[in-house]
Amino acid sequence: MELILSDEEREFLFNILEQRQQELLKEIAHTDRREFKQALRKNEQLLDCLIGRLRGEAVPAGRG
Repeated sequence: MELILSDEEREFLFNILEQRQQELLKEIAHTDRREFKQALRKNEQLLDCLIGRLRGEAVPAGRG
């Protein structure tokens, strides 16, 4: 599937993803439960991949 976004839409989505990523990083830092922390880290990695794709960066094999 291909999603075509205007520059404004791309910037808006990028900002939302970055904000959520920052929230996740804070939540990871304050979480003691190992399983929950692992799930949060997985979500943060997915967000990092999406943000990279929006920036036009290459995505490493096995990610994205």
